Amino acid sequence: MTISEQITSIAQRARDASTIMAKLSTNQKNTMLHAMADLLEAESAFIITANAHDLDSGKEKGLSEAMIDRLMLNKDRIAGIAASLREVAALPDPVGEITSMNKRPSGIQVGRMRIPLGVIGIVYEARPNVTADAAALCLKAGNAVILRGGSEAIHSNKALADILHRAMRSSGIPTEALALVPMTDREGVLAMLQQEESIDLIIPRGGESLIRFVVQHSRIPVIKHYKGVCHAFIDASADAAMATEIIVNGKTQRPGVCNALETVLIHRDVAETVVPILANALLQRGVELRGDEEFCQFVSTAKQAKDEDWDAEYLALILSCKIVGSIDEAIGHIERHGSLHSEVIITNDYTNAQRFIREVNSSCVLVNASTRFNDGGQLGLGAEIGISTTKLHSFGPMGLEDLTTRKYIVFGEGQVRG
Repeated sequence: MTISEQITSIAQRARDASTIMAKLSTNQKNTMLHAMADLLEAESAFIITANAHDLDSGKEKGLSEAMIDRLMLNKDRIAGIAASLREVAALPDPVGEITSMNKRPSGIQVGRMRIPLGVIGIVYEARPNVTADAAALCLKAGNAVILRGGSEAIHSNKALADILHRAMRSSGIPTEALALVPMTDREGVLAMLQQEESIDLIIPRGGESLIRFVVQHSRIPVIKHYKGVCHAFIDASADAAMATEIIVNGKTQRPGVCNALETVLIHRDVAETVVPILANALLQRGVELRGDEEFCQFVSTAKQAKDEDWDAEYLALILSCKIVGSIDEAIGHIERHGSLHSEVIITNDYTNAQRFIREVNSSCVLVNASTRFNDGGQLGLGAEIGISTTKLHSFGPMGLEDLTTRKYIVFGEGQVRG
């Protein structure tokens, strides 16, 4: 059987299983998710052993520190994955929810009901946690899911999928609803992207090159974000200590993720006060600073920023810094160089805060809080399937509701249209 034939078979079985998933009760789905979480924790040693093979291979291949960090699983991270699954189980089930019931002049009642999307394909790189997170969200929302992870995480993904399948069998749920594509050839991805009769939506998670490849070749709708060029604007009224804490957290807490801070814009009126404090805190944590000419006058160790730095997603301990003369200049810079991901204003000016959240149209706009909060778990969605910077059909972190759609339902009492 060719790779294309294998993928077609996987997709068709997932389509069949999706009709079963759509009919499951909330209790059946939650029981399955708790069984998955319990078994993941019980089998953590098995998962870590499999993950060690991937880590060793990744280091031999010269994967970046950011990629190795995303790839690594330890007991704490496995416990975090299990906790995410339990959080998803605790969330309200969106399937079957009826909203917007209105009576029309004809006497009919018109409403909308949430239903599963059907079959969702996830294409991702060195993020084995996605295997469990995506399964939890897609299955709780009544979908089937097909997972195609990268070659760098194949041992980890197979171990996780094996455990999740065991939990599904013990809960009476068809394992075909959670498929892991076993081959890592690029041909497998291409075949998956052609299954428009069986797969309803593709969600890629990974680097910009992977996402652009998926978008270029898919015959199925794609939810995407290419990169996270996240900004912080320190307004003229900002508290220096607060600004420093927010920016240090946004840049250094986990620099290899898409909601990490990449550019700081500092109002000229507070630059003389704020920049030395901020730069000292960042330099102490090993951050390389790249700035415009004015910023470099305040920080002698900063490198002169090049044009490409303002568009860079570093995913490393590097930060671009620029002095601006107004909130208008800051918003203009974000419009030109942002990626519609996460932006924060640090300010004590209510008017400027309101203006910033109204005029900056990224998927998450924050006031006086770290960009690291643009995360499904932090925003109350449970584990997220990813962050979309596509405004159709979802924008921002995607939780359970974003993995459903709505159909119209109509109640009548014998009405006919004249």
